[in-house]
Amino acid sequence: MRRSIWVVTTSRADYGLLRNLLTELKNDDRCDLKIIATGMHLSVRGGSTYKEIEKDGFEIYKKLDMDIADDSASSIIRSIGNGCYKFADLFENEKPYILVVLGDRFELLPVLISCLVNNIIVAHIHGGESSEGAIDESIRHSVSKMSHIHFPAAEEYKERLIQLGENPENIFNYGAPGLDNIYQAKFLSRKEFFNRIRLNENTITALVTYHPATIENTSAKEQAINITEAIDESGLNAIFTASNADKGGNSI
Repeated sequence: MRRSIWVVTTSRADYGLLRNLLTELKNDDRCDLKIIATGMHLSVRGGSTYKEIEKDGFEIYKKLDMDIADDSASSIIRSIGNGCYKFADLFENEKPYILVVLGDRFELLPVLISCLVNNIIVAHIHGGESSEGAIDESIRHSVSKMSHIHFPAAEEYKERLIQLGENPENIFNYGAPGLDNIYQAKFLSRKEFFNRIRLNENTITALVTYHPATIENTSAKEQAINITEAIDESGLNAIFTASNADKGGNSI
């Protein structure tokens, strides 16, 4: 008997970590894989990254647009409400044997609320971790408390899930799935890399990633300006990754 396994992906952030798992499920005759794309995957501003899933050869079963208009607090809250409506309609007609989620994005909240009310078994990857300066901490633990099977990335995180009251028999420390990406990656040479980003390979270069501190009331834009001014003064070349879709991300 084939089991219906649904995997929800909200953005490039979790999809990159889920890709190898999706491949394994797709190739397993015991599983009927259904991929649900939502959140920033469906945002034109975010690059319509659901296309990357399709480019990798996966079929997307459903695209559920949460209508994330911008990065304001009110827009994020409304998008969570929209997500509850969309997943309520989806689960009214059909339900998976198990639903899989990864991480701590706010887009997961409507998914888990809908699963909780519909008594759907949820497997959560990367629970039990801790984040400072972001609402991710509360979201991650909330997702864990609404999940049934847990796949933390380290023993420390397994112990935290037990402290949260989760059943040790349902917690499996199999490590971080992103490690598979490192082991399987085909790396560019230093010369190829710098040619691609159009920088001189002989200069000292910093990779800069900065996301909003979502539990602070200070300006993300002001903080980003401070960072860029410090980099200017250092004389470093810098490659910036884009900020995520949290409150204040656009100003960064």
